[in-house]
Amino acid sequence: MGKPGRPKNQTARREALVDAAGRAITERGLEGLRIKDIAAEAGMSAGSVLYYYPELDELVLEVHRGAVERFLAARHEVTDEVADPVARLRALIASGLPSAPGDATHGLLFELHRRADRSPGHAELMASLFASEVGLYVTVLEVGAATGVFTLAGPVGDLARNLVALEDGYGLHIVSRNAGLTRAEVQRLIRVHARAVTGCADL
Repeated sequence: MGKPGRPKNQTARREALVDAAGRAITERGLEGLRIKDIAAEAGMSAGSVLYYYPELDELVLEVHRGAVERFLAARHEVTDEVADPVARLRALIASGLPSAPGDATHGLLFELHRRADRSPGHAELMASLFASEVGLYVTVLEVGAATGVFTLAGPVGDLARNLVALEDGYGLHIVSRNAGLTRAEVQRLIRVHARAVTGCADL
């Protein structure tokens, strides 16, 4: 009876290690990340960490994958059920920004994205996240245009990519503690741009 339970136990341990590694990266950054830091966060020995993840890079990639999935799921959760295009676009803009300079999710994603220039796996995750976020904007912009609420100032894909790029750029300033670019101010600035490209004064 012991053997059937083993895969579940291994899955749980791997998930615990991914969570622990995410916390360690958030606290210490990637450059100083050590196996013993992850082990301490997980309440395991360093040998146990290496048993499940012999390569640290594999574990970090799993952390990145999980962070992307959770972030996208959270964005869908706050926007998918909003029918009104204006309210949905406002909610979408808000959902893409750090809640504060110490936002753990955004801090982790920005830290992990730094691996993209050296790792095809991390580059693919960064690109897929961007594409998925663009898709969220494309959907709401197309619905708004189809219902006559928005008058788009250009190709919908271009507008969507620019909105995601604004989120990313301003988001980095928020987590970097730029006092002149608070979350509230950044939302205002992105809405100014959204009004310009949708012709909707209610944003």
